Amino acid sequence: MKLLHTSDWHLGRSFHGVGMLDAQRDFIEQLLAVIREQSVDVVLIAGDVYDRALPGLDVVKLLDDALVRITDAGAKVVLTSGNHDSAIRLGFASRLLERGGVHLRTRVEDLDSPVTFPLDSNHRAARTGAPVLAVYGIPYLEPRLVAERLGTQTASHFDVTQAAVQLIREDIARRSETGPVHSVVLAHTFASGGITSDSERDLSIGGLGAVPLDLFDGFGYTALGHLHGRQELSEHVRYSGSPLAYSFSEAKHRKGAWLIDVGVDGVESVEEILWKAPRELAILRGKLAELLESGEYSWAETAYCQITLTDSVRPAQAMEQLRARFPDTLVLGFDPEDAEGKAKASYSSRLAEAEDDLGVCCGFLDHVRGRPADEAELSALREALEAVRLEGAEL
Repeated sequence: MKLLHTSDWHLGRSFHGVGMLDAQRDFIEQLLAVIREQSVDVVLIAGDVYDRALPGLDVVKLLDDALVRITDAGAKVVLTSGNHDSAIRLGFASRLLERGGVHLRTRVEDLDSPVTFPLDSNHRAARTGAPVLAVYGIPYLEPRLVAERLGTQTASHFDVTQAAVQLIREDIARRSETGPVHSVVLAHTFASGGITSDSERDLSIGGLGAVPLDLFDGFGYTALGHLHGRQELSEHVRYSGSPLAYSFSEAKHRKGAWLIDVGVDGVESVEEILWKAPRELAILRGKLAELLESGEYSWAETAYCQITLTDSVRPAQAMEQLRARFPDTLVLGFDPEDAEGKAKASYSSRLAEAEDDLGVCCGFLDHVRGRPADEAELSALREALEAVRLEGAEL
């Protein structure tokens, strides 16, 4: 059998204000192509299929269409909920959907209820003693909500995940009494050793949400979700990452998935599958004139751009000028190259040095943008202050 490990679709998410639905539709087309070309039997989605608990109607329709087309292409789906999903809403009609080949694992009660697949050469119904693939789903477990139900002493990510894993191990042991069981576990969690990016929502403050990697020892394959970078923590414990970049911190990611080949003796191979990005991400830094004129940056003219200007004085209309060459500049920052060597007065010291209200206003303007007011701005400020003075006198 061939399984395709994906996660963190985040359907409905935007990228710095730019809608991503078209890019997500393109990803689904690539996914369907891989299913057909590789004869994928099962698509795994390890949580965060949606970006929010209440997705828009167009987003729900996109997932509905994707699931129909995946099953029409001949693959089953096993899907768990993540910390961005509403487990209750996502799990609606799970028993009915299961008849169509879409298996939802969003409830604590289903932790030790795997989706099973026969592994005999003809894929016939499992017979006594025949090897079986058991796919378990661990949805995102909010410790405060599930600790009591799982019988843990403390409400921590480690304790609830450990309890969930123990239930799975006990179920595997029971099933192994009648024949070989090869296990695959989906888990939406932060495993120790994983590399984070800016677009993930913290599972807990201070990193206390991380669970040790050895918690998953003994499983044939653990398909993790939550972190957006595709990465291998051990031979059989991996993150597939998100199919698209959702922050500039992911600019160097190679987005993709893992194709797992499972035979009668267990996992035989794990191969990478790469997704084609809809747009490149460019992180540029330099002086405005250099960025506008140098041929070195021509490749970024069609990319989504994050630009940091290093001019000593903040250029006027910087965003407008940059977008003339880089139309999709989404993030603009300023970091003067001489800022460290120049002793810049704090705003409070500027206030103390100001001789009048005009000086206060001009000091603020200089402080926030890095250059003093010009004559036109000085005139406007004088008029505004005079209008305020006259209004106060009338009162």
